[in-house]
Amino acid sequence: MAERNIEFGKYGARGLKGHEAVARRLDDLAGYIATPVTARRGLLARLHYLTRTDHARTAARTAGLTVTNRTLRAWLDGTRSPSRKNLERIERAYRTVRRENVARYLTARLNRAGRGTRVEIHPLNQSRVDRPRQRVVEFRTLNVRRWDRIVAAWAASDEQALDDAWVDQVVDLGSQWGQYEYVTNIGFAA
Repeated sequence: MAERNIEFGKYGARGLKGHEAVARRLDDLAGYIATPVTARRGLLARLHYLTRTDHARTAARTAGLTVTNRTLRAWLDGTRSPSRKNLERIERAYRTVRRENVARYLTARLNRAGRGTRVEIHPLNQSRVDRPRQRVVEFRTLNVRRWDRIVAAWAASDEQALDDAWVDQVVDLGSQWGQYEYVTNIGFAA
């Protein structure tokens, strides 16, 4: 796309891609378990979430947690501890299953029956850019009415699809939308 930045940060600007900021905010709204997986309490909470129903077990296996039921019982009972690699698998499976479970709810809350959600876009940080090279980029707000593609791409962990879906919404800013490809923060509530 012609408006995309090719050499972002060449003169000292800092920020992150807009779709990455949206993914971070959606992760915050998903309400993950706060205790880390390395703590016994966090491990048990994740394992209970992934094994409490047959549907959850199937989703966990699909997400990459492929251990035997005997091993799961040993982890839950505390007779064995998962290896570091298995802890990473548990965390990845938990986040994947949680995203899938929350996606439909988030889509409905963000769409608000066609009214959409107001999004605040905080521009990139230009504090390290020399004065003559700085540009005027204001704080912007945007009402996003169609969240279906954004949330679906986030739930599937498809970064390219999330970027495309976010750019389709940011284009509504008009001819200056390319200035908001990189941002410091994107805020919205559900």
